[in-house]
Amino acid sequence: MNSLGLIEMSSIAAGMHSADIMLKTSQVELILSRSICSGKYMVMIGGDVAEVESAVEATKQILDYAIIDTFVIPNVHKDLFSALSGHTKAEHLESLGILEAFSVASLIEGADAAAKAANVKLIEVRLAMALGGKAFCTLTGDVAAVTSAVEAGAQVISSKGMLVNKVVIPQPRSELMSEMI
Repeated sequence: MNSLGLIEMSSIAAGMHSADIMLKTSQVELILSRSICSGKYMVMIGGDVAEVESAVEATKQILDYAIIDTFVIPNVHKDLFSALSGHTKAEHLESLGILEAFSVASLIEGADAAAKAANVKLIEVRLAMALGGKAFCTLTGDVAAVTSAVEAGAQVISSKGMLVNKVVIPQPRSELMSEMI
């Protein structure tokens, strides 16, 4: 699986319908399909780039009225999957970068861009649950790398008008680790 696609819907019914459309129209793997905070629904798929693009496009043509945001990311950064699943551990934080977005889709795109932009480690990507529908990610590395990564991720999120905030914390206190994952 080298590509990731996501559709974020304003309707739970439309979200379930979108998952069905994607699975019926393309050879993709269903990674995640669930309701999220503020009454939204997200469907994440993976597979070859052309298949993922086809699945997302088919859904856009049928359910455009309910789409909040979408993406297709070719060549997804390897850290993104572990950060999404909460399996990343960080023993020490030299610096801490945080990206926060109004949409799940734009945050995942921003996290991928951040991880690809500099030598950083994605720690966590938290999506919508208990966040009022927002999403955020955390990453670590040296201050210069984290600053560069956060700027790259923020630029992607801002291009969709979805950036809530971006922060780089040099030498964060160890107590912050208890708030993560």
